[in-house]
Amino acid sequence: MHTELKPKLFTLLGAGYTRQQFAKDLIAGTTVGIVALPLSIALAIASGAKPEQGLYTAIIAGFVIAVLGGSRAQISGPTGAFIVIIYGIIKEYGYDGLVTATFIAGLILIVMGLARMGALLKFIPYPVTVGFTSAIALLIFSSQVRDFLGLAMDTVPADFVAKWIEIVKHIGSVNPYAIAIGGASLAIIALWPKVTHRIPGMLIAIVATTIVVSVFQLPVETIQSRFGSVPSSLPAPHLPQISWELAQRMFSPAVTIALLAGLESLLSSVVADGMLGTRHRSNMELIAQGAGNIASVAFGGLPATGAIARTATNIKNGGRTPVAAIVHSIVLLLILLFAGSYASMIPLATLAAVLIVVAYNMSEWREFRQLLKGPRSDVAVLLITFLLTVFVELTTAIQVGVLLAAFLFLQRMSTNTQLRQITDNFREREDGEARDMSKVIMPDGVEAFEIYGSLFFGAVEHFKEAIRRIAADPKVLILRMRDVSSLDATGLHTLSELRRDLETKGCTLIFSGVSAPVFALMKKSGFVAECGKERFAKDVFEAIEMAKKFL
Repeated sequence: MHTELKPKLFTLLGAGYTRQQFAKDLIAGTTVGIVALPLSIALAIASGAKPEQGLYTAIIAGFVIAVLGGSRAQISGPTGAFIVIIYGIIKEYGYDGLVTATFIAGLILIVMGLARMGALLKFIPYPVTVGFTSAIALLIFSSQVRDFLGLAMDTVPADFVAKWIEIVKHIGSVNPYAIAIGGASLAIIALWPKVTHRIPGMLIAIVATTIVVSVFQLPVETIQSRFGSVPSSLPAPHLPQISWELAQRMFSPAVTIALLAGLESLLSSVVADGMLGTRHRSNMELIAQGAGNIASVAFGGLPATGAIARTATNIKNGGRTPVAAIVHSIVLLLILLFAGSYASMIPLATLAAVLIVVAYNMSEWREFRQLLKGPRSDVAVLLITFLLTVFVELTTAIQVGVLLAAFLFLQRMSTNTQLRQITDNFREREDGEARDMSKVIMPDGVEAFEIYGSLFFGAVEHFKEAIRRIAADPKVLILRMRDVSSLDATGLHTLSELRRDLETKGCTLIFSGVSAPVFALMKKSGFVAECGKERFAKDVFEAIEMAKKFL
């Protein structure tokens, strides 16, 4: 098996696994499992799913990705990045629609990994990532206002504006007990790290507020009152009937899920590498994420990806191998089997406080503010992605953001491609020797121009305009191409058109100093044969001598 497509678990176990490391992984996995418990439940509820589905996701996807993954310490499960897309799909198409989209997304991730496309996800522009991440944080916060304030609302609209209109309409139904529980939870989460980092503040907040609500019978909503009891077992694996019509509708959301899963997991892996000084296998990680997502929905779960906060917690507590992630899944399974009934007593105001903290942590407001000081093009991409995510939908926002960033990149690249006339007086180095152009007499009727940069489809119009502006019907036109780093089919077609246009005017086109890679491409495409090999000179001096023969 190629190393890049070999799970890290197999490599690390093959290199020798000690009892000491197992003890550390056991402690880290148990700790992160406890951290993942409230998050998994809260994220599932915020996504419009049942509380237990978050646990199913962390258990099944977390286990599969740990076994097959390409990162040492990655912890995978439900994350805040998926809330918006999951909520929208379930609202419109039901859980079967989500299963279909996630299944397709899993296949896309596996194909991307097998095709060695792990590095390509690194090219998603930073303003796009910050734009949709910040918007998701705002949407998560908005979705938790009802439960944090204890508002008497039967349903919460998916649309951002409609949601806030309904919140304002029902603001008179604020429950002071819910606010007290939610506020106390926020205070505990914020202040508990000053006491100890070993026991997560979120767990303390949940345990404390659940006991208070139960003992004093406070009139606040709990998981039990809204969703019923939490099952104490895993469901049997099952995939619904996937129709072709539903698959077509779900393809676009599936691409979004795949991109989010890929981006978040690889970003989490990079963070883990930075903390450990290791290197992950991005393509194997994508394959594992694909398999984990398919397994998750087969057991009634939700989309999953690498969770940065849980991964960091794992590492800080001594987790150094995927065994810690496996322990995390087993701990959650044991909690589900033996303490699932107690989870139904958790107040929804507490879970709202947990998700408000999650939203704040993922808001990246400092990065957002910094990007607003950058180039106008980046600001435009940032704001358009942010606004589309908030007011339209995440799928559209990512697609438009990436396309806009790509167009802006092409525009920048095209301006780097320049064409200038070679003047009579300048010194330069040719074939390792300094030669003085002032001693070379340019024959009458010969014009020489030099191209800098890449001659690709984005720069072709710029090149054509430069030719039209400065060319003056010479007898011979020399194109110096030593600084042309790359050439694509559009660039070749443009050069071919230029040669034919010049020939109709009785002008001969000569190429000078074409680099080996560009010349190889010209030769392979048949362009060299079309022009004639005698039209290619090794440098501008040879090209001038060649030009004299055509005068």
